[in-house]
Amino acid sequence: MRKLLTPLILTLTLAVLCCCEKGITVKKEVANAFVKRQKRFDMYEWYSEYYKSPMEQMRERCESYPPCDYLSDQIGFPMAYNRFFGRY
Repeated sequence: MRKLLTPLILTLTLAVLCCCEKGITVKKEVANAFVKRQKRFDMYEWYSEYYKSPMEQMRERCESYPPCDYLSDQIGFPMAYNRFFGRY
């Protein structure tokens, strides 16, 4: 009986969490921690994994600063980055 009760409670708990109005929200940094890309052995993939382009570095800088991230959703990345960090 106990073997059936535990999965049933777990399933009902997950169903309640999934059906609530707000849902489950996960921060970008946390989501990136457990959603990994499939690794390839291509030299370009290896290079792009370790050396990011300057534009990608600027986007990550803007995303990690909440006011810039919010403004980039409103008016676009280039204008938001210029406002907070200067010319790119």
